[in-house]
Amino acid sequence: MIGKGPGIVFIHGLRSDMKGSKALALEEHCRQSGRGFLCFDLSGHGQSSGHFEEKGIGDWQNDVVEVIDALTDGPQILVGSSLGGWLMLLAALKRPDRVKALMGLAAAPDFTEDLMATAFDEKQRNQLETDGKVRIADCYGGEPYAITRHLIEDGRNHLVLRGPIAIDCPVALIQGQQDPDVPWQTALTLAERLRSQRVSVTLVKSAGHRLSEPENLRLILATLDRLTVEA
Repeated sequence: MIGKGPGIVFIHGLRSDMKGSKALALEEHCRQSGRGFLCFDLSGHGQSSGHFEEKGIGDWQNDVVEVIDALTDGPQILVGSSLGGWLMLLAALKRPDRVKALMGLAAAPDFTEDLMATAFDEKQRNQLETDGKVRIADCYGGEPYAITRHLIEDGRNHLVLRGPIAIDCPVALIQGQQDPDVPWQTALTLAERLRSQRVSVTLVKSAGHRLSEPENLRLILATLDRLTVEA
C-alpha cells in the first residue's frame, strides 16, 4: 500500500467483490488525496480462490487480518460494507494496535444469526439440517444462492452484539432506513455495544442497502475525511 497514512482498507459485502461502486469511489478519492488504499476479494468471492459455500465468518475474518498484516504498514482505517462491517469489528479486536478507526456501511454484525437463522421457516430449517444448505433468493435479481449450515454455525462462534465490544477507536456508521437486508436499528444496537465513546450514526432516510447513489457516496467520502483527522 503506497500513500500517506492512515491507510484505508475496504472490505466488501456478502457475494460482492472489490469492484463495487463504493470501493471504486473510495479508491479514486484516496488516489486524489495521496492516501494509501487497499481493497481485495474475500476468499470464495470475485477473483479469489476457494468456494463460497465452503467458507465461513472465521475464514473471512482471517482474510482481513492476513491482508492487514501482509500488505499494510502503520495505522489503518477499515471501511466495511454489510458483511464487511462485521469483519472490520473482528479484525479491530484482533489488531487493536493497527486499526485506528472504523466506518461501517450498512454494517451487518451477527447477520447469520439475527437476520438468517431466526428468519428461516420450518421447511428451510429442516432443509438446512438435512442437506447442509438452503437456497435463498437474491433480492437484487441475481441467481438464488446457498446459505450453508457451516456458515450459520461458524457465525455463532463470532457473534459480537451479545455484549460490550472492546473497541475504543473512532467509529462512524452509515445506515439506510429503506434497507431491506439490514434493519436500521442494527446500527443503533452496534453503537450502544461499542466501548468507544467516539461513535457516530448517520441514518439516511431514503437510502437502501447498497448506499451507492451519488449522494450516498458523497456522504461516505466526507465521513472518511473526518475519520482520517480523528484517527
